[in-house]
Amino acid sequence: MNGFSAEWLALREPYDRRARSAALERRLADGLAARRTAPLAVIDLGGGTGANLRHLAPRLGGEQHWRIVENDAKLLAALPRAIAAWAMRAGHGFRTVEGGWQVESTHFSAAISLAPLDLAHELPALAPDRACLVTASALLDLVSGAWLDALLRRCAAARAAVLFALSYDGTIDWAPAHADDALVRDAFNAHQHRDKGFGAALGPSAAAMAQRLLAGLGYEVEVAASDWSIDSGADAMAHALLSGWVDAAIEARPHAHETISRWRAQRIEAIAGARAAAVVGHRDLLGWAPP
Repeated sequence: MNGFSAEWLALREPYDRRARSAALERRLADGLAARRTAPLAVIDLGGGTGANLRHLAPRLGGEQHWRIVENDAKLLAALPRAIAAWAMRAGHGFRTVEGGWQVESTHFSAAISLAPLDLAHELPALAPDRACLVTASALLDLVSGAWLDALLRRCAAARAAVLFALSYDGTIDWAPAHADDALVRDAFNAHQHRDKGFGAALGPSAAAMAQRLLAGLGYEVEVAASDWSIDSGADAMAHALLSGWVDAAIEARPHAHETISRWRAQRIEAIAGARAAAVVGHRDLLGWAPP
């Protein structure tokens, strides 16, 4: 959970897809269609193996050009395979073209290129002035307030719309509850504010901070819940989350190591007996630049 392996991204993708706000995505598609005078230019920040594209491109429709910003060499290597496999499953055409790839369907086309930038240190190299939409998934809670402010000012200068999906909001609700749920959650949330490469991370306050900053820049902003639902029986996802949460919680609260480890053992037992489910709070944010 704490890494960005292709395996972890593949594991979480169906949960992300079900959680995302369909209402915000419909408003985004309608708004962009009303403004569109040319192929839709999209910048996807921290695009991983292309999950954001796979989710949004069919929903946005029409002619699109995606510039996926990613600096992890392993994810960059996995990206074309992941997009090709998705296109084949969905019945879309897929081909390699000069400078990237092309996906073709009956109601959309997407030209895809890569920008191997280190966002933590090379944000000035980003060129949102050429984008109608700047988007990211599960990114904002990793960045600092200063970095986010710099990004959003660049988006505002370009008058680009923004869609930031799946920012963790600090809530984890288990069923059935356990006496130490709050202790583990609070320890994990404290860890979420540690430096993830961008400075002190916003963690659970990311969506609220983005909303305030965008409003200050004159954006019309809407936020919607996009909570993960981890049902009983979803063993692989539950175990991955438990591993990440517990490691982070113990690192943040080493004095509570014994209590947190005991909580983990009891949660694992409940998962094995299909007696545990969790809702993990996330937020999606849509913003329109002022006219």
